[in-house]
Amino acid sequence: MIPTVVWGTGNVGRAAIRAVEAHPALELTAVIVHNPAKVGRDAGELGGLDRRLGVAATDDAGAVLAARPAAVVYAASGDVRPDDALADITRAVAAGAVVVSPALYPLYDHRGAPPEFRDPVLAAIAEGGGSLFASGVDPGWGNDVLPLLLSGLGTTVDAIRCQEVFDYSTYDQPDSVRDLVGMGRPMDHLPMMLMPSVPTMVWGGQIRMMARALGVELEDIRETSDRRALDTTVTTPTMGEFEAGTQGAIRFEVQGIVAGEPRIVIEHVTRIHASCAPDWPSPPDGGAGAHRVVIEGRPRIEVTVEATDEGENRSAGGNATAVGRLVGAIDWLVEAEPGLYDALDVPLRPAVGKLGRKQP
Repeated sequence: MIPTVVWGTGNVGRAAIRAVEAHPALELTAVIVHNPAKVGRDAGELGGLDRRLGVAATDDAGAVLAARPAAVVYAASGDVRPDDALADITRAVAAGAVVVSPALYPLYDHRGAPPEFRDPVLAAIAEGGGSLFASGVDPGWGNDVLPLLLSGLGTTVDAIRCQEVFDYSTYDQPDSVRDLVGMGRPMDHLPMMLMPSVPTMVWGGQIRMMARALGVELEDIRETSDRRALDTTVTTPTMGEFEAGTQGAIRFEVQGIVAGEPRIVIEHVTRIHASCAPDWPSPPDGGAGAHRVVIEGRPRIEVTVEATDEGENRSAGGNATAVGRLVGAIDWLVEAEPGLYDALDVPLRPAVGKLGRKQP
């Protein structure tokens, strides 16, 4: 069994506890929390399980890492604290751990990552012999392994489009939804997510990885965006009220230009309520969220993925798939050489040992 730590117990961390507990090759040995109110609570409770796991949460990361765990699932957010997240991750890698995390978007494509992100991780690998694999949903499997797999079914491929279409009222993270994405903010306020170069910082690595896997020369990466205001005030169950006239939906594209045309496109359509921008794409079942890949060519291929968890919640389902990809890679990474890995390096494998296993 591979001793594994979960660091962070928010939206991603809850799913990580469940995934580690369910994995036949992993043993949950510690849970690190930042909130003093969570210290001492059992991991089973923090993970939303119906039983105790006998692992009490701690805020002493130093003591946990001093025990030299084989693996760390770093589930704390990096959206609004990238420097702190990078420091935590390099600390765990330097302690010799295999680290998997969705926290730092620039490291999803580490070959194109800025030196200020890449160099500290490489130094930590050299110091402690650990590894890092950073990935997620979108950015993540929704625009790397899934579209690339589907492209292999085509006779000819004209373009690849990856879409995330989501109602963000299901996403219980006000800092990201209101501040980063700008939902409920005045229309003359430009949210950080739509500032020039930010979409490319987050999703450009996925464009570069797809181009590299497809063997095409990427000439440029371009951005487009659009925004819509709410016609009426809406109230959400997770984040309260969003006033009429404030931002209620955004739509943007990150386009990989090949031979002068946008051939590799990542598109997001994000709403705070289904009534906003009804003419924009929606999930085919009318639900709260989906990820879709469209391969334009011959044949035309379209696949939509809808995941649910924690009471049929689509955002929780998406988080769980990201965690499944990361936690499922730990035993492979433990056997591999120390290093910095991306989604093209790490195989997505069958759920060996999980079929028919009792759900946590």
